[in-house]
Amino acid sequence: MFGPRGVCFTGKDGPFFVADTGHHRLLGWRTVPTEDNQPADLLIGQPNFSTEGRNARGDANAATLNMPTGLATDGRRLAIADAWNHRVLIWRTMPEQSNQPADIVLGQSSFSSVQPNRGLGRAGPDTLNWCYGVTIADGKLYVADTGNRRILVWNSIPDRCGQPADLVLGQIGMALRDDNAGSGASAIGMRWPHAVAVVDGKILVADAGNSRIMVWNGLPNADGAPASFVVGQATFDANDHNKGSYYPTDSSLQMPYGLAVVDGTLICADTANSRLIGFRLQGLDMNAAAAALAGQHAFGDKGDNRWRFAARDSLCWPFAVAACGALMAVADTGNNRVLLWEAAA
Repeated sequence: MFGPRGVCFTGKDGPFFVADTGHHRLLGWRTVPTEDNQPADLLIGQPNFSTEGRNARGDANAATLNMPTGLATDGRRLAIADAWNHRVLIWRTMPEQSNQPADIVLGQSSFSSVQPNRGLGRAGPDTLNWCYGVTIADGKLYVADTGNRRILVWNSIPDRCGQPADLVLGQIGMALRDDNAGSGASAIGMRWPHAVAVVDGKILVADAGNSRIMVWNGLPNADGAPASFVVGQATFDANDHNKGSYYPTDSSLQMPYGLAVVDGTLICADTANSRLIGFRLQGLDMNAAAAALAGQHAFGDKGDNRWRFAARDSLCWPFAVAACGALMAVADTGNNRVLLWEAAA
């Protein structure tokens, strides 16, 4: 792999998918891997396992990729954020063969179009710009439209190409795309949102550029609704890495990119601190302190692979996490690998 940035379980038995981002391809295992270096069974985005290149070194179509990142499934459908083609691809049923074309494209008018915001120079409910994250939850589709500094929400899984979104978070209107909604950090704006998690009605967004997680206690019914609270910063208007310190703590973050939920714990890929950090969902509130840690020996530690060589318990810029029961997958991006862990009891 080369800088994988997306992982996805379909179920405890599989299939299992990885966005092998730097090779511009999607790798699929028919069953969840149980051995080191178990080879993938299928791929999408390249003619064979030994080639690479953006859009398979040709024009974009329904089976090509350019910097694929986020992955999501509801157990039946599969979605991928095809970031540098500024689109989301959706398969109505799980791909079962290599280079099976997607059925639906969002953000573009056709499978051959790849311009950011459709080349319009402004955002809209049916445009995307460097979309890095995608989530399917409670029958809805969430897309982290990173370059437009917003989250788009479809109230049901789209069933046609180019279908516009129903709701936007991070901006007060669908045509806007300003950093932090045109002002400093606040309860409304975002800077480089990258992932969305939904649990117990809460909407959580990894706002990497502001080194925080934004939390809505319920799905808003209006564009640009303010978050209920944030994790990783003490106030809505703060946005320093590690709260202005070089070293992290149990309540600070530095460019968090990935989110997943395991048995009542919110797992965050705290990317620039090269660690996973876990927050208990019960009682989660403003500036919460973490209760769990992986990748570093202590909450005050940081460093790629703890400033040493890669190991089974070390991380280097993890970008994504996914969970299925107690099994967790981590896109250990800087180490060009995916780790699978059983969550501790």
